[in-house]
Amino acid sequence: MNMLIYLIPVALLLGGLGLGAFLWSLRNGQYEDLDGAAWRVLNDEDHPKQ
Repeated sequence: MNMLIYLIPVALLLGGLGLGAFLWSLRNGQYEDLDGAAWRVLNDEDHPKQ
């Protein structure tokens, strides 16, 4: 039971850090162009021919 005194705040802290990182990525536009990234993977112009 004493271990819960340490585990609950640690879990809340890690959850808060994850939420903060997610909100930071939203504000910096990480999810703006999801289709563009998918098409860039398929685009073969930048790779040299073998």
